[in-house]
Amino acid sequence: MFLLVALFLGLALGFALVLRWGARWGATEEELVASMAGDDWLEGVRPARVVMTRAVTIAAAPNEVWPWLAQLGRGAGWYALDLLDNGGRPSARHVVSWIPAPALGDATAIGYLRRLEPGRVLAWWQPEAPLAGAGTRAVFCYEIEPRGAGTRLVARFSWDARGVTGWPVLLFFQAVDTVMALKQMLGIKRRAELYGARGANPAAPETGARDQFQLYQVVYACGEVAGERGRDLGAKWHRAAIRDGVLPSD
Repeated sequence: MFLLVALFLGLALGFALVLRWGARWGATEEELVASMAGDDWLEGVRPARVVMTRAVTIAAAPNEVWPWLAQLGRGAGWYALDLLDNGGRPSARHVVSWIPAPALGDATAIGYLRRLEPGRVLAWWQPEAPLAGAGTRAVFCYEIEPRGAGTRLVARFSWDARGVTGWPVLLFFQAVDTVMALKQMLGIKRRAELYGARGANPAAPETGARDQFQLYQVVYACGEVAGERGRDLGAKWHRAAIRDGVLPSD
């Protein structure tokens, strides 16, 4: 019995340490405490909240990094584990020609775009949604800034939840996100460093299909759609952007 308890405690401690490492991967102490867009969107006191701040330095100029960030989840895929978050479709390895510039109210799987500073900041807002008995909200913020001859990319993902299952739900998301977000940031870094802001990929030429690089739906602020219609939450968050006054009503 003692050995079983010790094993359980050891696994729990290891899990907690991995989560802590993943929640602050690559970030400096200054970046961990710095204000970022969306920090004040999770208003009100809720019993469960997690904040994850990660950062990476990219050996490419900001104008070569921003296009990859600007099309992330907006028709180009997520640059993470495509089998899990993109229906097995390979994320783009070039700047896709038909994806419009980001606009407030663009809606994709993670919510709608609520804060935009072209060339520097993208912040996505996911209004409350029921999940496994909890009510969850989330903010996904990406910021870049020059760093010497390169670029510093900082991403902060914040979740809160209410309900008796709030903490288990958030711990599950934090565990999954530890893998997915790190893969995504390294995917951005690799693309910018290897390809710059190239506009074509000879190994995978554009076919013109709006679901070539991303399975799950994105609804742009202008109303146009990419990905497969009816897939995932893009339409739901588009309606939320209208409800919240970010987009005009139809």
